[in-house]
Amino acid sequence: MRDRRYYCVYIMGSLTGTLYIGVSSNLHKRVFQHKFHHYEGFTARYEVVRLLYWESYDDVHKALARVKQLKGWSRAKKIALFERRNPQWKDLASEWYPWMEHGEGRDASTSQ
Repeated sequence: MRDRRYYCVYIMGSLTGTLYIGVSSNLHKRVFQHKFHHYEGFTARYEVVRLLYWESYDDVHKALARVKQLKGWSRAKKIALFERRNPQWKDLASEWYPWMEHGEGRDASTSQ
Protein backbone atom coordinates (compact mmCIF):
# COMPACT_ATOMS: atom_id res chain seq x y z
CA MET A 1 0.00 0.00 0.00
CA ARG A 2 1.28 3.45 -0.91
CA ASP A 3 1.91 6.07 1.73
CA ARG A 4 -0.65 8.82 1.75
CA ARG A 5 0.63 12.01 0.11
CA TYR A 6 -0.01 15.50 1.37
CA TYR A 7 0.28 18.75 -0.51
CA CYS A 8 1.01 21.93 1.38
CA VAL A 9 -0.10 25.34 0.26
CA TYR A 10 2.15 27.92 1.86
CA ILE A 11 2.77 31.64 2.13
CA MET A 12 6.29 32.92 2.57
CA GLY A 13 7.41 36.48 3.14
CA SER A 14 10.42 38.73 3.31
CA LEU A 15 11.38 41.18 6.04
CA THR A 16 10.25 43.97 3.70
CA GLY A 17 6.78 42.44 3.30
CA THR A 18 7.00 40.74 -0.09
CA LEU A 19 4.72 37.68 -0.18
CA TYR A 20 4.96 34.44 -2.16
CA ILE A 21 2.39 31.65 -2.43
CA GLY A 22 3.35 28.13 -3.44
CA VAL A 23 2.48 24.45 -3.18
CA SER A 24 4.71 21.47 -2.40
CA SER A 25 4.47 17.79 -1.54
CA ASN A 26 7.54 18.24 0.69
CA LEU A 27 7.19 21.49 2.63
CA HIS A 28 10.40 21.07 4.68
CA LYS A 29 12.50 20.61 1.55
CA ARG A 30 10.79 23.43 -0.35
CA VAL A 31 11.17 25.93 2.51
CA PHE A 32 14.85 24.98 2.74
CA GLN A 33 15.22 25.67 -0.99
CA HIS A 34 13.64 29.10 -0.54
CA LYS A 35 15.76 29.96 2.51
CA PHE A 36 19.03 29.06 0.81
CA HIS A 37 18.15 30.27 -2.70
CA HIS A 38 18.61 26.94 -4.45
CA TYR A 39 16.88 28.44 -7.47
CA GLU A 40 17.22 31.90 -8.93
CA GLY A 41 14.00 33.80 -9.28
CA PHE A 42 11.43 35.80 -7.39
CA THR A 43 11.99 34.45 -3.87
CA ALA A 44 15.78 34.72 -4.12
CA ARG A 45 15.64 38.23 -5.63
CA TYR A 46 13.31 39.53 -2.91
CA GLU A 47 14.76 37.55 0.04
CA VAL A 48 11.49 35.68 0.66
CA VAL A 49 12.77 33.33 3.37
CA ARG A 50 10.16 33.26 6.16
CA LEU A 51 7.37 30.68 6.28
CA LEU A 52 4.34 32.63 7.47
CA TYR A 53 1.46 30.19 6.87
CA TRP A 54 0.70 26.75 5.53
CA GLU A 55 -2.20 24.35 5.15
CA SER A 56 -2.25 20.78 3.84
CA TYR A 57 -4.46 18.79 1.49
CA ASP A 58 -4.57 15.12 0.59
CA ASP A 59 -5.61 15.89 -2.99
CA VAL A 60 -3.25 17.73 -5.33
CA HIS A 61 -6.16 19.23 -7.29
CA LYS A 62 -7.61 20.80 -4.13
CA ALA A 63 -4.19 22.20 -3.22
CA LEU A 64 -3.69 23.70 -6.68
CA ALA A 65 -7.19 25.19 -6.63
CA ARG A 66 -6.41 26.76 -3.24
CA VAL A 67 -3.17 28.29 -4.56
CA LYS A 68 -5.06 29.76 -7.49
CA GLN A 69 -7.72 31.12 -5.11
CA LEU A 70 -5.15 32.70 -2.76
CA LYS A 71 -3.20 34.26 -5.62
CA GLY A 72 -6.44 35.94 -6.73
CA TRP A 73 -6.99 37.52 -3.31
CA SER A 74 -5.98 41.05 -2.43
CA ARG A 75 -2.80 41.53 -0.42
CA ALA A 76 -4.89 42.64 2.59
CA LYS A 77 -6.97 39.45 2.49
CA LYS A 78 -3.85 37.25 2.29
CA ILE A 79 -2.32 39.05 5.26
CA ALA A 80 -5.55 38.74 7.26
CA LEU A 81 -5.55 34.97 6.57
CA PHE A 82 -2.12 34.27 8.03
CA GLU A 83 -2.22 36.95 10.74
CA ARG A 84 -5.08 35.08 12.46
CA ARG A 85 -2.55 32.36 13.32
CA ASN A 86 0.69 34.31 13.01
CA PRO A 87 0.11 37.97 13.95
CA GLN A 88 3.82 38.74 14.42
CA TRP A 89 4.81 37.30 11.01
CA LYS A 90 7.15 34.86 12.76
CA ASP A 91 9.05 32.34 10.66
CA LEU A 92 7.17 29.10 11.34
CA ALA A 93 10.18 27.14 10.05
CA SER A 94 12.79 28.89 12.20
CA GLU A 95 13.49 25.70 14.19
CA TRP A 96 13.18 23.17 11.36
CA TYR A 97 16.91 23.02 10.69
CA PRO A 98 18.52 22.54 14.15
CA TRP A 99 21.93 21.79 12.63
CA MET A 100 22.06 25.43 11.51
CA GLU A 101 23.87 27.79 13.85
CA HIS A 102 22.12 31.09 14.49
CA GLY A 103 23.39 33.69 12.08
CA GLU A 104 24.29 31.17 9.37
CA GLY A 105 22.42 30.90 6.13
CA ARG A 106 20.15 33.46 4.58
CA ASP A 107 17.27 33.51 7.05
CA ALA A 108 17.29 36.91 8.72
CA SER A 109 14.73 35.74 11.29
CA THR A 110 17.40 33.66 13.06
CA SER A 111 19.43 36.74 13.98
CA GLN A 112 16.79 38.33 16.21
